[in-house]
Parts: sequence; structure tokens; C-alpha cells
Amino acid sequence: MVSTTQADGRVLSSVVNCGITAHPVSGDECVALVSQGNAARLGHILRGSQVTVAVRRGWSWRAVTGPADIIGPDDVDAEALRLMIRDVYQAAGGEHDDYVEFDRVMREDRRAAIFVSPERIIGVG
Repeated sequence: MVSTTQADGRVLSSVVNCGITAHPVSGDECVALVSQGNAARLGHILRGSQVTVAVRRGWSWRAVTGPADIIGPDDVDAEALRLMIRDVYQAAGGEHDDYVEFDRVMREDRRAAIFVSPERIIGVG
């Protein structure tokens, strides 16, 4: 589950797949996910919203909160973004039978990679 804060202060949450990977700029470990290019969360993050990602396995759970960086089609060349999105997708446990089709859909949807730097981690288990 990823949560951001809307301009009016309400929280927007949605279910996502995420994984732990190295931040592409700092190299620090972070939580990453891939987002559709038209997702409201992107605007919230660009406006400065902190991001919380919560995960659960059985009775154990963790929530990571911190600032996020977005890297999308306007930020890096197409090949760099293609590889970055694949890396994040695979870090989240994703596998695909046809990566050519996967890449096409990611490009058409203007998908972006989101990297959440953990400033606060809470949880049980």
C-alpha cells in the first residue's frame, strides 16, 4: 500500500507492488515502485508529499515513510528508463513472459519509477 497526501490534506492510498533496491542516484537502499504516468500520486510527490509504503506478510508488517524521487520519461533517456523500470518491477517480485510487450506498455503508459528514501520505519514482527 502506498499513501501520499493530497493538496487538501487528505491521504490517498492505493495498492502497489514494491521492492527494495538501490536508489539510482545516491546508491542508498530504498523502497521502489512503478507508477502509471497519470497517477495522482506523482503530482502529490512533485508537490512535496512524503510517501508511506506499508507491506504485510502474515502477521508481520512494516511501514516506511520518507521523501520520494520520481524518475520518468522526461527525466532520463528511454533506454535508461526501460532498464530502471524493469529493475524495479523485478525487485518487487515481478516476472513477465514477454518483456518486449512489457516495455511497450510501460512506455505507452508513461510509467515512472518512484524511489522512497526511508526516514522512518515502523512495524511488528
